[in-house]
Order: sequence, then structure tokens, then C-alpha cells
Amino acid sequence: MLPLLDLVHLLSSRFRLVVTIAVTTKNRPFLDPLISRSPAVVPLVLPFPDYPALPPGVENTYGQPPAIFRPLTHALAGLQEPLLRWARCTPHPPSAIISDFFLGWTSDLAVQLGIPRLVFSPSSALVVAVLHVLWRRMPQRSDLDDPDCPISFPEIPNSPVLPWRQVSFFYRTHIVGEPISEFIKDEFLKNIASWGFVFNTFADLQRVYLDYHLTDLGHPRVWAVGPLAPLDGPAERGGGASAAGAGEIMTWLDGCPEGSVLLVAFGSQQVLAPPQAAALARGLERSGARFIWCATGATAVPEGFEGRVAERGLVVRGWAPQVAILGHRAVTAFLTHCGWNSVLEAVTAGVAMLTWPMGADQFWNARLVVEEAGVGVALCDGADAVPDSDELARIVAELLGESGKGVKERAKELSRRALEAVKEGGSSWKDLEGLVAELSKVGV
Repeated sequence: MLPLLDLVHLLSSRFRLVVTIAVTTKNRPFLDPLISRSPAVVPLVLPFPDYPALPPGVENTYGQPPAIFRPLTHALAGLQEPLLRWARCTPHPPSAIISDFFLGWTSDLAVQLGIPRLVFSPSSALVVAVLHVLWRRMPQRSDLDDPDCPISFPEIPNSPVLPWRQVSFFYRTHIVGEPISEFIKDEFLKNIASWGFVFNTFADLQRVYLDYHLTDLGHPRVWAVGPLAPLDGPAERGGGASAAGAGEIMTWLDGCPEGSVLLVAFGSQQVLAPPQAAALARGLERSGARFIWCATGATAVPEGFEGRVAERGLVVRGWAPQVAILGHRAVTAFLTHCGWNSVLEAVTAGVAMLTWPMGADQFWNARLVVEEAGVGVALCDGADAVPDSDELARIVAELLGESGKGVKERAKELSRRALEAVKEGGSSWKDLEGLVAELSKVGV
């Protein structure tokens, strides 16, 4: 949701497009920063569709278990008829629809209205290529009892291979003939047939996969417009409360030498189990490194740990200003779950990554970071993985020390190219101009 709002801000502020954002009631507050800066953005607030299989009041995935994702995706299709009625009654009907790749039904809405639909991908171009192959070809594992059975993708550049357990949750849980499963399959197939694709990435990071999409989709309407930045720059997206305020965190960092701090954060969805938190704490303690650990949700930080590392470590409970922390001169590395937003924020800041992917697209993102871009080091993988504390301590010490110099230098160079991409005349700047130029041809 957040990078899509960042895209809306660019379309509104730089190109003066009038944008209506369809949003459900409880998600409306996420629009406040955008609307305060972009008066041409108009919210269209709709009641969340009635869907008995969802817990009352759930309108997004924040803090929810993976089991909620399938019914939530299905429930959102209930917005099609209210949106159709609005579009046919408003004095200023839409000229195009931009929607993320979980909303394939908006392609049907676009057909009903006679306008183009563009898919916005909050994930990388590689991940979307994999999704397209999965839902077209429907590959199956050769051994149904083996969670590590390899699934290969020879159609995609670099011929990636991934174990079954790391394949998309939506795909692994697909049951032929089951209504929600078939609905989700149709959603992704409708994406492939859409008028255009907009990616939150940049050419120097994923050129080979962007070129693949141009060939695979059979048209030129593929645009890489990232990395999309928060509206306030490092002042932050998302927001929330933490035991340590943003000012306190930045003051603590100000007291650290340049390039000496590891940030540890696993996004808004993941809560470490007690054995994982204990192993992480032991590894951080043994590494001797300075660190900030963002312990979200109910993460059980071991008793006594904070006191033992107080001179070089800070534990933040709750929300933390991740973009601002990554951009601080003291931070040089990031232990991350490899969510795409986090990866792009680290790339933009020029910070090396220590990867612990846990689900969804994160395994592919970690592969890109470590094997292709060379700006990260693998730690472990899986939502249930418990890292070896001694190995963690060694890798952290090496990454922050002289041994990690090459990875950190590549991270700085990739940051330079990311920032060049979004500057005037850069590849993402030009792609955004090209996107708007194509939209103007259809009446936007």
C-alpha cells in the first residue's frame, strides 16, 4: 500500500494528474500524509465488503497471520460493484486504473468502463516473472513429501531454482476446483493480460528481468519507476509508537562512529519465536558489534540482554523510523527479512544486507541481493529457522569489519545508481515520464 501511495504522490505533484484513491474505512488514515501534500488527490472511502470468514474489523494484513491473506484477497473483490456504480455516476469518471497485483478483478472493472488497467507491483520484477510462470505453467513437485523438492524456472533469465517450501504461499496452497484457489489463479492470470505494468525497481538493478517482461508480455508498456521514496524522505512512512522515540534513536546513533552500526529489523509482519530471539541475542552479544534491534510485536527479548549490551546496543520495541536509521552515517549493515520495501530502502541508503528471508517474495529478494547484486551475505532462511549464534556473531563481525569491505563498497555503488535513476534524466525518471505520456494518449 505504501509504495503505491508514493507513486500517487509523484503522479500528482510532478505531473498534476488528478488521482482518486479507493480505500476502505479503516485504511483511510494511511492517506493523511499524502493528502496533506497533494491536494489533487481525492479519497474515495468505501465500506469494507461483508465477508464472514474474516475476523471483524480486519481490513489489511498488518499484524495478521498468513492464513488471513487468502480470504482478505477474495473479500476485496466485493469492491468491484461499488466502484462501478461510483465510476458511472461521478461527473469526472476515471480514465485509467492503477491497482496492485492482488487486485486482478480490477481488470474486469476496467473492461466494464472501457479504460486501461495498469498493474502496480510492490515486489520485484523477478518475483512477478516467477508468478507469471507459476500460474501459467502450474509446475508441481516430483516428490509430494519433500518440502525441498526443487522447482525450476528455465524460462526466466539466470534459470532460477527454488525449493518448494519457498514458492509463493498462494501457489502452494492452491487446490484445483476450490473456489478461492481458482479465484486467486484467475487474478494473477488477469494481471498478465493487463494494459501495462509499473514496477517499484530501477533498470540498473533488474534490467534483465524488465527486458524479459517486455518480451514475455509482448508490448512496451513496462515501466520501472523506483526506488519510490517516502513522501517526507527519511522522516518516514508508516508511523507508529515505540518505547524509544525517533529522536532518542537518532541521538543514540549520533554518538556512534561512522559505519559502525548494524540495524536488525524484520518488518511489520514477523514476530520471532523465543528460540529465534534467544539465538539472535546471543549472536549479537558475541559479535561485539554496535546494533539497533527493532523487536516488533511480542518478540521475547531475553531477560538481562539489554543490560549486558547497554554500552553498544539499543533495543527498540514497536515501530522504528527505518528509513531514517538506514540513512544515518553510523549505520553500515542491515539484518533483514528481505521484504522488497526494506531491500530498496537499504539499497537507496547504500547499506549492506545480512539476509534472513522468511516468506512470500523474500527468498527471491535475498537471492537478488546476495547472488546477483552482491550487496549482501546470507545468514539463514525460513520463518522457523533458528540461526547458529556463533555463525551469526562471526558473519556480523566480518561484515562490519575489514572483511566486509567489498560488499559495503558494492552497496555504496548501487546506492549511487539508485539515486541517479530517480534524478531528472535518470532511467526511472524517464520511465515515469513515459508512463504519463502513454496515459495522456488514453485521455488522462
